Amino acid sequence: MTFVVGENCIKCKHTDCVEVCPVDCFYEGPNMLVIHPDECIDCALCEPECPAEAIFSEDELPDDQQQFLELNQELAETWPNITEKKDPPPDVDEWDGKPGKLALLER
Repeated sequence: MTFVVGENCIKCKHTDCVEVCPVDCFYEGPNMLVIHPDECIDCALCEPECPAEAIFSEDELPDDQQQFLELNQELAETWPNITEKKDPPPDVDEWDGKPGKLALLER
């Protein structure tokens, strides 16, 4: 089993989760993070650290976000690994909780 970064990370991209990951399985894109499912050890340390509540265990991924399991796998193969916390985007509060952000994903 793995954890999955969902839609609310898009344009929010908090990196609090990165610092607590013992296996460095987070990867950073232009406006979102993803978790490499083959590297995640299902420790659950990242989930409570996400201010945007965008991280889910695979078996608790909402039905309307199932595509994010495959998306995390795909993008983790091409995006660079991230291991240190960074500042979130300046407009993070404007995007937190907004629906329909998948179309805004930058690859």
